[in-house]
Amino acid sequence: MNSIHLSIKNNWIRSKRWSAGLLVILLLVFCLPLSGQVTAPADSLKADSLSSSRRKSLKPGEDINRQYDVADLIRKLIHPKNKPDSLRKRSGITPMPNVAYNPSIGAQIGIKAVAGRVLGHNPNTLMSVAATSASITTKGIVYFYLSHNVFTPGNKWNLQGSLVAARTVTPDFGLGIGQAAGESEEDKILSNPERTPRVLRAQYYILREKVYKQIQDNLFIGAGVSFDIRKSIKERRKEGERTPFDIYSHRYGFDRSDYTSNGFLFNVQYTSRDNQNRAYRGVHADIGLRTNQTWMGSSKNAMQITTDFRKYWSLSRRNPEHVLAFWNWGAYQLSGVLPYLELPGTGRDPNGRSGRGYTVTYFKGPQYFYSELEYRFPITRNKFLSGVSFFNIQTANDRLGTKLFEKWQPAGGAGLRILFNKATRTNLCVDYAFGKYGARGLFLGLNEAF
Repeated sequence: MNSIHLSIKNNWIRSKRWSAGLLVILLLVFCLPLSGQVTAPADSLKADSLSSSRRKSLKPGEDINRQYDVADLIRKLIHPKNKPDSLRKRSGITPMPNVAYNPSIGAQIGIKAVAGRVLGHNPNTLMSVAATSASITTKGIVYFYLSHNVFTPGNKWNLQGSLVAARTVTPDFGLGIGQAAGESEEDKILSNPERTPRVLRAQYYILREKVYKQIQDNLFIGAGVSFDIRKSIKERRKEGERTPFDIYSHRYGFDRSDYTSNGFLFNVQYTSRDNQNRAYRGVHADIGLRTNQTWMGSSKNAMQITTDFRKYWSLSRRNPEHVLAFWNWGAYQLSGVLPYLELPGTGRDPNGRSGRGYTVTYFKGPQYFYSELEYRFPITRNKFLSGVSFFNIQTANDRLGTKLFEKWQPAGGAGLRILFNKATRTNLCVDYAFGKYGARGLFLGLNEAF
């Protein structure tokens, strides 16, 4: 479960629950063969399926076998005398224990598999990726998901979808961007300018599928459906106590224990990035319209526009892993009303990776705007270790007087990347991020945040 974030107070940072993870990382660093391994990283999506004759014609920096990943490390530890087979086709499937930690979820244990493959023989076909995971955490979260992003040969069709079944524990910090708003006592509780935390527990189910058709190179139009269901929502509170969730649900007519958010999806997508897991160059843009309908079982009607724009600049031809990456994600309610837990906000992007430095839904509102800039760079010559530094900002309205773009909240940090599978550019990500209100934490995940 890559997408759940949580802010953490200073005394939580001293917790020993993630010290073991840091020890593992240090051991991996000291096990690295730092000399004589490589001069540059792979520069092709399809390096795992190249023929031997094609490999001979590769330019410096394109040979994937000169990179070093976790499988190579394990092989060297188990069979130290065996030489690697440079012609052996690498598997695009990466199974692994799903061990992670961040303050949102606590310590997590489970199993996970990530797959990447180019379908067909068309050289212009983008890599298809899929992932599945089952896990449990020390905070009582049970999570299962299955997701896919498939490109058929020649990119004629693109299928994107996910299936989620979970028992969730969601931190709640109120509505808006952390600014006192409104005039009544209820409004002050709802905006929660002190960011006093509360917790909401629920059962959560998602079924989402979109189908895109390519209408010209890199440009797709698509449509789909999404069913988002929350049941058995519970919040601990004293008798007669008012909370943001309680006030919002009463104000907009939602059941406090169960709701559904079902609707149609219509999207236009442009994508030219060279890899879905870890792009060196290219653009990805997606504009979507979601319309929730009561006749589909939705608790309320609502219409919402979402925007997702990502741009990648490779700063070195010889070493393409030097990358400057930009991301903007936004969601804007046009009409109707959304359930409280479905409002866009921190960590509510499709992959749940926005807003490192804060908890999931730390800031949220009917309209939400987020931007992030990240610099990515290799550390070791064999590309086993890489690093990143990042900065992000976010803003939201609250329907209580604070408008979009009126108040901004920043966060930033740095991280380490460990190459898990060089055939698919799959990375293990370890980030430390911090924001305002004493929010900070260590975040572990798989693949880049965007």
